[in-house]
Amino acid sequence: MEKMGEGFKGEKAIVTPYGIRRMQEQNPITRQLFVTHIGYYPDARSHYRERDGGCPENVLIYCERGLGWVKFGNERYTLGPNNAFILPAGRPHAYGADDADPWSIYWLHFRGERVDMFAGIIARLIDIRESDRSRYSDRFSLFEEMYRNLEMGYSPDNLEYVSFCLMHFLASLKYVNQFREIKTIRGDDLVQAGIAYMKDHLEQALTLEDIASSVGYSPSHFSALFSKRTSFAPMEYYNSLKIQRACSYLQFSTLKIKEIAFRLGYYDQFHFSKAFRGEMGLAPKEYRKRYWAPGLCR
Repeated sequence: MEKMGEGFKGEKAIVTPYGIRRMQEQNPITRQLFVTHIGYYPDARSHYRERDGGCPENVLIYCERGLGWVKFGNERYTLGPNNAFILPAGRPHAYGADDADPWSIYWLHFRGERVDMFAGIIARLIDIRESDRSRYSDRFSLFEEMYRNLEMGYSPDNLEYVSFCLMHFLASLKYVNQFREIKTIRGDDLVQAGIAYMKDHLEQALTLEDIASSVGYSPSHFSALFSKRTSFAPMEYYNSLKIQRACSYLQFSTLKIKEIAFRLGYYDQFHFSKAFRGEMGLAPKEYRKRYWAPGLCR
């Protein structure tokens, strides 16, 4: 049996669709290690989770600030700032925030064929010592890159990049000294600019012409470039991002399903539910029942 505490203000999370997980399991790159859930819980007062049967994925918890605890095996571990713990898949566990000084945590679930590469840091307290080269903010930025890329959609390039970021993030915990010597640079392009425009206008009825015009391309030229880069047509990608926004509303708001459908530009609730089920593998009502965070709705 699984028990969990209520949600709390400011949290964010992404749960990947089951169809995307099957895609990740088949891709020779992503099947090595891939993310299934990812999020950030700030000042997570009353945060609590107990899984008597464990979790299908490995669960990583990284404490940014505050205090919390993890119970695994016969041990109880206290986590403070820049402590982390990876709970192995399929093993009973519990964790929660300290009552007096609740933690803020980055967390994710992951699995894959090469989890064994990081066996040395699983099921033990990871303490990232303070140093003039700590690079704490770089590690958080790397986590945010995983989140932002999944937030931008599930193209093969995005999923592969997230898998490599996951390996890099786990490596930063295993090879602390080496990580402190690494510097990374990241840039944007027209396809990314188009996706950013889509994200900024998810609650409008954009056309292909609107999106292409935002980056100064003709619809045909932009569509060809976008499809080559992402393996999705622009409007297909845009609709996928709408469903991702719908997931956030279902999980973190009290909006009714018909209100979410209207807000995201669907003809009616039936059209929205059909699109949602096609993308996520379950109906909006079922998704809310499974993932809703009631603490946000008090």
